[in-house]
Amino acid sequence: MPRVILGFEDAEAVAQHAAREFVRRARAAIAASGIFRVALAGGSTPRRSYELLAHPSLANQVDWEAIHVFFGDERAVLPDHPDSNYRTAFETLLSRVKIPDAQIHRMQGERADLDTAATEYEATLAESFDLTVESSPPRFDLVMLGMGDDGHTASLFPSTGALEERRAWVVANDVPQKGTRRITLTIPVLNAARCVMFTVEGHDKAAALAAVLEGPRDPRLYPSQLIAPEDGDLLWLVDRAAAQSLAIKPQDPSHSRSLS
Repeated sequence: MPRVILGFEDAEAVAQHAAREFVRRARAAIAASGIFRVALAGGSTPRRSYELLAHPSLANQVDWEAIHVFFGDERAVLPDHPDSNYRTAFETLLSRVKIPDAQIHRMQGERADLDTAATEYEATLAESFDLTVESSPPRFDLVMLGMGDDGHTASLFPSTGALEERRAWVVANDVPQKGTRRITLTIPVLNAARCVMFTVEGHDKAAALAAVLEGPRDPRLYPSQLIAPEDGDLLWLVDRAAAQSLAIKPQDPSHSRSLS
């Protein structure tokens, strides 16, 4: 599907639109199938969207008991560590809405053996989506992603091994840039989603955003270029600061047609 790039005045406007898109996608999926499966983004960018989703004005529009929450990636830390993606989502959203604990599926980044943790998360996906690990990848209703100033997304960093993975759904990825390993969903899973929604904010992302969206194709250097859903929507929400180096101006969200 063609990508849609929406431009916003500031980070708050990006967060508000992302939260409303979450609600719209959740309501549509639950109406159609009785369940909404979402993979949450990590890092600092989605924090405000999660806070907005927890506010009654939006939270009351969603049947949280019909939602299954997963994660796009996780750092090699305990779940209560300040750097934990799970902790961010739990503190800002998951602890504030009525979602059953059994429907929150976190990656166990604290495990000594991250390869085993990745394999077990793959098994969790297979069970939750009623698949076998030999089948086609699970199809999320929504995958939320951010992008680093180096063009990485999830824990798919430039020139790392996970960029080449086309069979496994979840892998432990060596990230020498950060001197660590992380767990991440792989490209086949991200590209199987019904919708992938990037949120990108700030001047420090401007160069990478321009390279990813308008530069030569070089996914080893800019892994976010690999995200192209095969049969789904690709939505970029960018603020004015992040979009400053784009040659083509993003669409005005008030004039854009909603994605189906």
